[in-house]
Amino acid sequence: MSKIKVWVSAARLRTLPLSISGIVTGAAAAMQVGQFSKAIFFLALATTLGFQILSNFANDYGDGMKGTDNNDRVGPARAFQSGLLTAKQLKRGMIITAAITLLLVSLLVFTAFGSNNMLLSVLFFNLGIAAVIAAVKYTVGESAYGYKALGDVFVFLFFGLVGVMGSYFLFTQQLNHFILLPAITIGFLSAAVLNLNNMRDRLADAKVNKNTLAVVLGVPNVKHYHTFLILGAFVAALFYFYATESTAIQYAPLVAFIPLFLNILKVYKNEVPKELDPELKKVALSTFLYAVLFFGTTLI
Repeated sequence: MSKIKVWVSAARLRTLPLSISGIVTGAAAAMQVGQFSKAIFFLALATTLGFQILSNFANDYGDGMKGTDNNDRVGPARAFQSGLLTAKQLKRGMIITAAITLLLVSLLVFTAFGSNNMLLSVLFFNLGIAAVIAAVKYTVGESAYGYKALGDVFVFLFFGLVGVMGSYFLFTQQLNHFILLPAITIGFLSAAVLNLNNMRDRLADAKVNKNTLAVVLGVPNVKHYHTFLILGAFVAALFYFYATESTAIQYAPLVAFIPLFLNILKVYKNEVPKELDPELKKVALSTFLYAVLFFGTTLI
């Protein structure tokens, strides 16, 4: 395998649609109030992709160094685990990706706020630094929060609240109380993807003391938690469309919940963790579909 293909594999392209769902949703909400900028939109997308790729490199490195990625691993083999990339190469990749992402953050902040609002510029740049730290600390270091059942919290915060509300603010430079609802929807669905990943790896993670929420809750509580995430996301989405007096066509994004409701049934029936792997892709793509439909119906 060529080095380019190795790095592309380590970047885990299948995770990228989920990562930009919050940006697409925030942009759609901003468009609904007549405030949208192509420059901010594409810079926000690029920045978010940088954060996600950085996180994927860091997860590969952190889990590899801790020995979490071993022969008991159920999911796809990682680059470090497979010997395709060394720890030194991954660390260099993380540094380069972090530097490029922070450059994108700077361009995004300047495009959104210019040089006239230094306070907001500093606030959002520091938020970018916090996102870089969060991406790395998920599995890297002794205090990795992904090993302390806090991964779901950070995914909800950064994919949901920061992703949707942050991008909305970049466009509008204000927040309304309704924007919290789509942020909750994307945050819960993103946490559901992580939860499926952790349910799939629960037994292997428990062996190496990686205490994800799936390990802590155990079966069947983690299945109840998964149901709460998806149903909570649906209720938040439904209430948003109702509260904003949406037209019938603007309720179309709720179609994305059909495969999500089917996913709940599959999770409850599941007895073989490995069989949950295809469900990750379904939930991630359903979340992306929701965001795309949200954006699309705004254009009508």
